[in-house]
Amino acid sequence: MSDFITKDFNPSSAAAWKQKIQFDLKGADYNKTLLTTTNEGITIKPFYHLDNFEKLKIPTPQEDFKICQKITISSEKEANLKATNAIKNGVASIKFIVNQPFNSKILFKNLLNKQLEFHFQFYFLDETFIDELFKLLKNETVYYNLDIVGNLAKTGNWFNSLTNDFNVIENLLQQNKKQFLLSVDVNIYQNAGANTVQQTAYTLAHANEYLTKFGDDIAQKIQFNFAMGSNYFFEISKIRAFRYLYNLILGEYNINSIAQIFAEPSLRNKTLYDAHVNMLRTTTESMSAILGGANTISNCSFNTLFHHPNEFGEQIAQNQLLILKEENNFKNTQHIVTDTYYIETITKEIAEKALAIFKDIEKGGGFLHQLKEGTIQRKIAENAQKEQIKFNSGELVLVGSNKYLNEQENIKNNIEISPFIKRKPYKTLIIPISAKRLSKTLEQKRLKNET
Repeated sequence: MSDFITKDFNPSSAAAWKQKIQFDLKGADYNKTLLTTTNEGITIKPFYHLDNFEKLKIPTPQEDFKICQKITISSEKEANLKATNAIKNGVASIKFIVNQPFNSKILFKNLLNKQLEFHFQFYFLDETFIDELFKLLKNETVYYNLDIVGNLAKTGNWFNSLTNDFNVIENLLQQNKKQFLLSVDVNIYQNAGANTVQQTAYTLAHANEYLTKFGDDIAQKIQFNFAMGSNYFFEISKIRAFRYLYNLILGEYNINSIAQIFAEPSLRNKTLYDAHVNMLRTTTESMSAILGGANTISNCSFNTLFHHPNEFGEQIAQNQLLILKEENNFKNTQHIVTDTYYIETITKEIAEKALAIFKDIEKGGGFLHQLKEGTIQRKIAENAQKEQIKFNSGELVLVGSNKYLNEQENIKNNIEISPFIKRKPYKTLIIPISAKRLSKTLEQKRLKNET
């Protein structure tokens, strides 16, 4: 087929393609008709060509992605049972959501020495408890995901205090030389409305706070937690741009490391009404994560916003990833997007713009300093408002919410947990970065009108 094409079709330059397009437009303005500028300031063109192609060298993992199941620990026995069942169903990784210390022997009964991958998401910081976990899980692959800067950004406060939190991390780093202890929670920025360039830049600046404080050795101990949105190609490019820039920055520290990335669907675009559409959103978001090169991917149930975790929703979420991996053969697929002119170009543009923001943050005193000043919060809020205006006007579409609505749908009686975040007023050191879904206000109005 390649010989056939080579023989029968002469190559055309980018200029020739543009000339042909302008001719076919019959006088319409090329720039106004076919060019689209995104919130990131990136201009999407109608075609991409080898003449303008520049490829970035991006370090990517060679192994297949792992499917992860998230489990909140309310009862150690129940969490253990859920983990056991998830593993039987093809899951190779478990992420435990932890609100308080737990009985680790009950939780990990019959789960150890099975070549599994364990992740944690702690909502507290307890040096003694985590040290006990080190001892129990010393022979396992574990990502502890301690993110004190992320906790400050999300809640507005340290776990205890700046000095205490950093001292605890420093002590734990001394005790654990092998496993991934730290994390950078990019979900915070994405779910609050940051665009792909901002997310990439803030991830780098966030990580650089840890590199600066704890030294370059901890580059091997950081996991990056990304939330994936529905802008398919931009989300693929986001992860690739981050990998490229992270490698670039580590080069300044004279070290080399391939970033470990955990990915999951964004909640920003999920909806209460026509909730089954969420399955379509999470499918494309998972595909972006796979093609972008995430190491571990967790999916969320289509009804996660308003329903307690249940076997039906969780099984569907697992099956979505299993189908992509086993039936669609999405294995070691990072090479698929390599040399793709559009994705490579978008990757380069995201990287260039994110690097400029990162440099500005560092010149402005660093990420922590700009969090305290409120600069990061303001920039995210500005972009979130732009997206909200587009959603309200119908330019940004969420099917079933602001377009193709089922006016007869009543969901009030199906809501088991509140889908709207309610924050009790409390004193904070900085303005917290709060998640906000695009369809929230619209849904609140519809719920009030339900009979």
